[in-house]
Amino acid sequence: MYTALIAILAFAVFGAILYNRLVRSRNRVDTAWSDIDVQLQRRHDLIPRLVAAVDQYAKYERATLAAVTELRAEAMRVTDIDARSKAEDDLSSGVQRLIALAENYPDLKANENFLKLQHQLVETENYLQFARRYYNGSVRDYNTMTGTVPSNLIANVFDFTERSFFQKSSDDAANVPLIKFGSVE
Repeated sequence: MYTALIAILAFAVFGAILYNRLVRSRNRVDTAWSDIDVQLQRRHDLIPRLVAAVDQYAKYERATLAAVTELRAEAMRVTDIDARSKAEDDLSSGVQRLIALAENYPDLKANENFLKLQHQLVETENYLQFARRYYNGSVRDYNTMTGTVPSNLIANVFDFTERSFFQKSSDDAANVPLIKFGSVE
């Protein structure tokens, strides 16, 4: 009788430990996503200022400027992580084109405001890259816990569901040249 009671108690304690680990892991994923969201918002706030700076010099490049503005709006609209990943990837490509466009305007490249905005954007992209790596690592750990025995038994009972990674949508996108302060590589 006592053996059965001890076994039930041990099982309950073990289940509680696994449950708490799952909750901690899920919270780490949520916190990591919040870090990404902050950097994405920062980038979204910088883009209109960058578009305005380029617009002053490149009046006839309206299509590129309009496309980047539309890509920003789309990236801010979507909420699903997979769709947001794609939209942010498209926005990154659009910003790359915008920065490359500035290469045609020496006065713009020398403009202090433009250079400051470009530097802030590069800084934000770097922070975003670090936040994405941390988030994806947290998701990997969380998904491993929800999919492996014995923690998957607790995960299934308490509806811990797998999370999506936030990543570049293709290998080509992952190899897009990095923007560096004052130039495009």
